[in-house]
Amino acid sequence: MLSIQDIREAQERVRPYIARTPLLRLPALDEFLRCQVYVKAENMQITGSFKLRGALNRALRLTPEELACGLVCASSGNHGRGIAYAARMLNTHATVVIPNTAPQVKVEAIRALGAEVVQCEASERFDTAARIAREQNATLIPPYDDEDVMAGQGTAGLEIAEQGPELDAVVVPVSGGGLIGGVSAALKASLPDVRVFGAEPEALPRYSASLAAGEPVQVPFRRTLADALVSQMPGRKCFPVVQRYVDQVVPVADPAMLRAMKLLLLQGKLLAEPSSCIGMGAVLQGTLRFRETERVCFLVSGGSVGLSQLAALDAAE
Repeated sequence: MLSIQDIREAQERVRPYIARTPLLRLPALDEFLRCQVYVKAENMQITGSFKLRGALNRALRLTPEELACGLVCASSGNHGRGIAYAARMLNTHATVVIPNTAPQVKVEAIRALGAEVVQCEASERFDTAARIAREQNATLIPPYDDEDVMAGQGTAGLEIAEQGPELDAVVVPVSGGGLIGGVSAALKASLPDVRVFGAEPEALPRYSASLAAGEPVQVPFRRTLADALVSQMPGRKCFPVVQRYVDQVVPVADPAMLRAMKLLLLQGKLLAEPSSCIGMGAVLQGTLRFRETERVCFLVSGGSVGLSQLAALDAAE
């Protein structure tokens, strides 16, 4: 299972390539979320999301011969951008397989880094990426179900612990479990008393179902505003880590997510994609509640937002 040593080694490995994103205190949000609000701003990461951490940690462990054959990944968008950036930094090529439903802003950002983009149905992206990797003899880098990827994501948790040792709770967006797995392992080793909560789309409650069942469960695919959180099943390597370290995972409805995005932009003055605002959405809809004196960090996982998504904020309550 993933260890704190794995995460510390990952931190040293990726340090020259990533930004140490800020932990921001946003007092303007306290009255809305009824706690003392902090934000770990991974939307300010070099590629616009936390995914760069895991992508680089995995790529940096490859041999020169493996790198020369290129990188392939399946992604909902942000992991693909991280892989594309890693490939450019390490002088190799990348192929990124993403759903047809991915926002165009993410597609264009990946192509701008020189990667080839292949689009398909969301449910087919992993099989398509595996086939391309075999055909090209390239290295397939999973978006979450890989211990090196999870360790890389966990470096955000080490930074949170270093920047906010006074925190009472941290709320993390959840999809396959790479981010919350790595972050929760790092936090529980560094700040044993901190509580870690996950927030996942109500349309795709893969962790809620799996934790209740005691094993990974696949849920039917349903569309959600959280286009970065579309995994149907927990990663098999991620699930035991989440099961061990995360206090609770809660489902969040799309309207609450949109309200949170609008709140973060208008009151917090921070632009983030809908998936990144899901933790605040959990509080706005009453699924998570904190005391007014509690210091709560919301991990804002990415900032890949198109103008069409901003226009949708007018409809938010």
